[in-house]
Amino acid sequence: MSVDRSIAPAIQDPVAFDYILPPLSAETFDNGMKLYWLNAGVQDVVEINWVFPAGIWHEDKGGVAQATAGQLKNGTTAATARQINEALEFCGASLKVSAGNDHTTVTLDTMTRHLPALLPVVLDLLTDPVFPEHELELYKQNTIQRLLVSLKECEFVANREIDAALFGFDHPYGRYTTRKAIENIRTNDLKEFHLKNFGLSRCKVFMAGKVGTGEAGLIRTIFGSVPVIQLQGDEKQFAVRGAEQQQLRISNDPGGVQGAIRIGRRFVQRSHPDFAALVVLNTVFGGYFGSRLMSNIREDKGYTYGIYSSIGAFAHDASLTIHTEVGSHVVDQAVQEIYKEMELLCAEPIDEEELLLVKNYLLGNILGDLDGPFSIMQRWRSLILNGFTIERFNENIRTYKNITAAELQALAQQYFNPKDFTERVVL
Repeated sequence: MSVDRSIAPAIQDPVAFDYILPPLSAETFDNGMKLYWLNAGVQDVVEINWVFPAGIWHEDKGGVAQATAGQLKNGTTAATARQINEALEFCGASLKVSAGNDHTTVTLDTMTRHLPALLPVVLDLLTDPVFPEHELELYKQNTIQRLLVSLKECEFVANREIDAALFGFDHPYGRYTTRKAIENIRTNDLKEFHLKNFGLSRCKVFMAGKVGTGEAGLIRTIFGSVPVIQLQGDEKQFAVRGAEQQQLRISNDPGGVQGAIRIGRRFVQRSHPDFAALVVLNTVFGGYFGSRLMSNIREDKGYTYGIYSSIGAFAHDASLTIHTEVGSHVVDQAVQEIYKEMELLCAEPIDEEELLLVKNYLLGNILGDLDGPFSIMQRWRSLILNGFTIERFNENIRTYKNITAAELQALAQQYFNPKDFTERVVL
């Protein structure tokens, strides 16, 4: 049947589409390691993520989680850092290690056919790093230099200050790295952190791309047969001690022409029944380029190039933070407008046209994420690491499609009261 290309196809809103998250294959190896894999690629490429519960939450000493991640590729008993890098470069592969609040993730991107050569290299890095002393000293010098430069930037200082204000400096989500903490890191700190938190039995592996049972079997053979000690990481608990001072101005650059504004509060976690609806509400407020904050403070007032409100959803807590940089002479006006938009969100129901636009934006992003193996796996990884099943994905879709303006107004009155927010402005 021929297609009449003179007739444009019908335009449908994303709200009208069905959303199906492709299923995963999963297995648990004898040593406790869990593998999740998705065959959804057409090119001969694969991305594998090894995710460990080894983030800032798990460290006993400031800066150790990120230092361990930064040093993991710098040599093993069997290979030097140069030999490891040469093996990766020979295959045109990329290997990255990053530590966040809750997890450390090791990410390998490569051609599928190179997995037999590269997987043993990754196994060696994960199980037998040596953390050379000279590499750690170089890391510390570079990290301190970057910190000193960053501390001159108001936005960097503001990010640190709002987190510390919301959770307390002694809390992992509020603690920031200092020069003294970096200087005090020792090689033994990295070795102990690695031993306690990088056991393969605690690892979840996510593989996506042009892969199948052969590649899954390869991971099972190389990683699943390695005997491991069943390490039980400490179930750490931390008290939240937010700042008593709700509003604070901090002088960081007396000659600067900009001020960094951060306004935030602790928020509900992903497991809370209100979370999906609050994602919609926050998008209206400040979660995308067409948001109310952007329309008012950027487009109407011209105070900033950009302003956003974002939800930081962690494993043990969460926060909502408004962040922007404005001219130092309009800081007070910008803060007033932020609170004004909060009050309007509470006082008036959202217009149906505006709400439909936001729903289409959120659902359109999900449509894009369902178009490639890596982004599909990213959706699955978020679900699995937060203890959810496919039903949570389906529930979110239903909420995005069906939430009403009245329901959002009620949530705004509960969660967007200006009195509940803490303010930090760095000038």
